[in-house]
Amino acid sequence: MSSRVPSIGDEQRRARAGRRHLLAPSARAERVEQVADAVAGLHATDAATVYLSACARLAGPSAAEVERALYEDVSLVKLLSMRRTIFAVTEEFAPFVSASTARAIAVKERATLLKHLREFAEGWDEPRLAETERAVLAALERRGEATTSELGADVPALRETMLMSAGKPYEAKQSVGSRLLRLLASDGHVRRCRPRGSWLSSSYPWAPVPQWPDVPVREAKAEVVRRWLAAYGPATVEDVKWWTGWTLGDTRRALADVGAVDVVLAGGAAGLVLPGDEEPVAEPEPWAALLPALDPTVMGWRGRDWYLRPEDVPALFDRAGNAGPTVWWCGRVVGGWAQRADGEVVWRLFADVGAQAEAEAAVAVEAARLSGWLGEVRVTPRFRTPLERELVA
Repeated sequence: MSSRVPSIGDEQRRARAGRRHLLAPSARAERVEQVADAVAGLHATDAATVYLSACARLAGPSAAEVERALYEDVSLVKLLSMRRTIFAVTEEFAPFVSASTARAIAVKERATLLKHLREFAEGWDEPRLAETERAVLAALERRGEATTSELGADVPALRETMLMSAGKPYEAKQSVGSRLLRLLASDGHVRRCRPRGSWLSSSYPWAPVPQWPDVPVREAKAEVVRRWLAAYGPATVEDVKWWTGWTLGDTRRALADVGAVDVVLAGGAAGLVLPGDEEPVAEPEPWAALLPALDPTVMGWRGRDWYLRPEDVPALFDRAGNAGPTVWWCGRVVGGWAQRADGEVVWRLFADVGAQAEAEAAVAVEAARLSGWLGEVRVTPRFRTPLERELVA
């Protein structure tokens, strides 16, 4: 019996991204839940990213389809989870994300909030924090949904403030209410409702949510890794550790629990796939995509050289490592895009990408498609990058 380790090259990785991340036109989905599961969760730190990422992968792009899942069916929920980033995941996947990652973050968030309350506010301790949380949840049950400000009328403690960095140039007051509601959301007790305003707004009410079933932590971590490898494999151990934000020990344990199989990547690097996923997938048709800032595909791996040239990183990422809007051609990042104040979607390719005329025509089609569903909406990324700023100047 041969013990030869299968090889998976860069072209095959790009083919998998096109198909599995629903970026090739023939792979696009009908419903946003399919999109979220295909990429193991949509980045949601920037409210616009969920919409833009989903619509780039929908056969019929529509903000209304995303709103249906987020606010009507509530089949997508937002959790502060992997890498302390907010992800929108399907309701079915949420218990695993919560048990594997979000709950541990919530424990740290509660400890930090309690420390800040003791240091920077008056009369707070652990029993008072717990009492206030119970009062907030009771008020939400009565109201159905309410903003932090509205809840402050029922629970006056929410209106108190913490004076942070007193006496320093960056001195600032923080609302107890805003911090406490974010904590309750991290713990899976409340969710964000439809914003008061457009879908780009960050002003939204809160509503209580049913508690998810308990899942053992080890089982939950294995399920997260299983879904992630199904979407992003092959990948390295470092990729998995980076994306999840877990310790190396937890990462390796979860990979062992799903029976991850060794493969060889380009250049001889060690990679992993799920059992049975060693065989190549068919190349999709040539495809272009305009993906938004913080899109899950561009932020999917720690090692990015197989789809992103290192020399292009300074133009496309901010100093904190947040990706800006990117232009893709057949599995590679080949440029960036932006939306100007008049609504025009503009883009730039970095270099000759091969099949230049075909690539430019396909990118133009995607730009028109994006402009079409955006309509009168204007999108500015929360984290600005050098190329995005230059294109809108």
